[in-house]
Amino acid sequence: MISFLDLRKINALYAEELKEAAAKVIDSGWYLLGEQVKRFEANLASYIGADHAIGVGNGLDALRLILRGYIELGIMQEGDEVIVPANTYIATILAITDNGLKPVLVEPDSTTYNLDISLVERHLTSRTRAIMVVHLYGRVCWSEELTRLAEKHGLKIIEDNAQAIGAAWHGRKTGALGDAAGFSFYPGKNLGALGDSGAVTTNDQELAEVVRALGNYGSRVKYYNDFKGLNSRLDEIQAAFLDVKLKYIDAENQRRREIARYYNEHISSPGVVLPATDAETPFVDYQEHVWHLYVIRSSRRDALVRHLQDNGIQVLIHYPVPPHQQRAYQELGAQSLALTEALSREVLSLPVSPVMEDHEVREVCACINSFR
Repeated sequence: MISFLDLRKINALYAEELKEAAAKVIDSGWYLLGEQVKRFEANLASYIGADHAIGVGNGLDALRLILRGYIELGIMQEGDEVIVPANTYIATILAITDNGLKPVLVEPDSTTYNLDISLVERHLTSRTRAIMVVHLYGRVCWSEELTRLAEKHGLKIIEDNAQAIGAAWHGRKTGALGDAAGFSFYPGKNLGALGDSGAVTTNDQELAEVVRALGNYGSRVKYYNDFKGLNSRLDEIQAAFLDVKLKYIDAENQRRREIARYYNEHISSPGVVLPATDAETPFVDYQEHVWHLYVIRSSRRDALVRHLQDNGIQVLIHYPVPPHQQRAYQELGAQSLALTEALSREVLSLPVSPVMEDHEVREVCACINSFR
């Protein structure tokens, strides 16, 4: 069996360092809001190129707290609108509605599957306050057109960077491109904890202070509460684990690029649409994509899935039901989002893992090419 993502094998690479980090935390007797969190926050901010990094409980909370922070600062209020790609994972939408804001779903680009920036302006209203871009599958969603649009209309740009740590646009890393960014360190992410955790990055000191307080019961000083906050804090042991693994993220991302390059050069099955790449940049050096997922597209997806599984290759579908067709969001379902719906029926994620062996990568290609 070729595993989609062998977390045990990935973490085994750093097992001794992880065990040492855990032992230090256990022996310290300090398990929340301590030196490990401070160290990881500083190292993450430095790596991303942001002034501030705030550890939080998970990726959903990271986005929730950013929006809540803007509400507390008077930049947004309930009922305001946030532009968001229609084909994102539901957590992106949940962060918006949980704050009493309205998600405005915009179709993706047919080539990159990221937000189609050319469609954004027609969806703007007097209540639009932000554009939430999702660097989907690990590919950067950014352009000069996007920043001009935000400046023209006075909009915040919030990055959902859950899948793209280490990706860069013209030398600047995702997480430091917009006004604020949310990270997920769910175990299966490129930088994965051994449990749930997340972070917010921003260059806005006022927002950073409010987000930090909101995630700590709304408190800047213990027992004094400035906001009606929540409990969303990165704990010491996960921070220690993440700090170990952060040192290796670039090497792991580069291995993902090598695998994706091989897939692109060797998968030739008719009817299988491969991810688009930058024709002007050597693929191996293409920094705008960190390949959290390698997603192909086929009108015969279900048959292809069966073929791969029958040959011992584990694959996943991200995501089979788009947010506007979920029971939880029946109020969004009346709109027509043809491309988003087509992608949900046709996309398929192949194994792309830093611990995949070369022979496994070749086997995936051969299996797809034998599909009839």
